[in-house]
Amino acid sequence: MAHNTFYNEILTDHNMNPAHKYELPDANMTLEGVNPSCGDDIILQLKVVDGVIEDGAYTGDGCAISQASADIMLDLIIGKPVEEAKRLSEIFLRMIKGKITEEEKEELEEAGILEDIAHMPARVKCAVLGWHTMEELLAEE
Repeated sequence: MAHNTFYNEILTDHNMNPAHKYELPDANMTLEGVNPSCGDDIILQLKVVDGVIEDGAYTGDGCAISQASADIMLDLIIGKPVEEAKRLSEIFLRMIKGKITEEEKEELEEAGILEDIAHMPARVKCAVLGWHTMEELLAEE
């Protein structure tokens, strides 16, 4: 039960007080991600310089899980090299499929709380929207 409370507190905090939900005026990479099955919509903006994600933000609307997941993702990837962000995204997406080691989950830091989404198939697309959008955006890098 404590895990569910912690999970709900983190999701609520990232929805009520998102650190990265704003327009990023000096972004040099932008991509919109949409989940047509439920209407979740984010516009992911990154500032990538010399292969490092210097800053990132998102705007959009959607359920608590899609918005919190995007905010948590940005907490994790800002300041990291593009290749590291891609690797973390790959780990996150495997976690959602239930195929992750405990060590890999630790690398995801706060994003690891979304592991239980794997047991809620209707919510999986919500949790992965920001991550898939980032992967598609960074595929060009």
